[in-house]
Amino acid sequence: MSSATDYESILKQFDPISLSEMESVKLMNRIDTKYVVSIRQLPVILRKALKEYYAQEIDGIRLATYDTMYYDTDDTDMYIRHHDRQLVRQKIRIRQYVDSDLTFLEVKKKNNKGRTKKKRITLPVVVPTGEVIGKNKKGEISVKEFIAAKSRYSWDELTPHLRTAFRRITLVNKAKTERLTIDLNLVWENQVTGRKETIPDLVIIELKRDGNVPSPMLDIMLEERIHPLKMSKYCVGTALTNPDIKQNRFKRKIRRIEKLLSTK
Repeated sequence: MSSATDYESILKQFDPISLSEMESVKLMNRIDTKYVVSIRQLPVILRKALKEYYAQEIDGIRLATYDTMYYDTDDTDMYIRHHDRQLVRQKIRIRQYVDSDLTFLEVKKKNNKGRTKKKRITLPVVVPTGEVIGKNKKGEISVKEFIAAKSRYSWDELTPHLRTAFRRITLVNKAKTERLTIDLNLVWENQVTGRKETIPDLVIIELKRDGNVPSPMLDIMLEERIHPLKMSKYCVGTALTNPDIKQNRFKRKIRRIEKLLSTK
């Protein structure tokens, strides 16, 4: 059986794709399919994907470092809406792509048909105030203006709630119709309670495509008998790090994830 660390040597064997070459595969309006696997399963999945996918490479780095701060209201309205299974919901975050020195303020919206739309602006700093000016394709825009235009919330009612750090592998299929993100080494740090948590061996794989286009990864997952599992890093991390918050639904999901990882 392959060891968990084998995934790094397999990752080096993929044909590379640069950030600029990925411009046509942004998929800002997409259908997401998530899977949870053990780090021990990752080498098998990567080996089967070798011929069908490119690996994103930035300055020679294929295992990128991400640092994300999720924002919410004082009463955690975004978290509660997700917990209560409301189909129309949002997430607001500031994500730093550490290796490429890029920072974005992002608004992710999920509609009642299961589609995800993401809007974002570039920021000069990791954690801005309302006066910070960001940039999008149309030019400069303040954080307050962007949130007011793209979100149901105002910037003044939002505060940092959860920091999430992880490493990410990004694959692009050879037809350039989908992206695959593989997140590992996740650490959650709650900004309200001060608690920090992780789930050892957890790997989150997310398939992102514009509609039901054919996908080599779907075939690989079927072969490996790995089934989709909906999971929000923000919600699971919040449940893990805040014992006082409403979390019945996510407690069950965390137990299911831990059981799944223990059997692989």
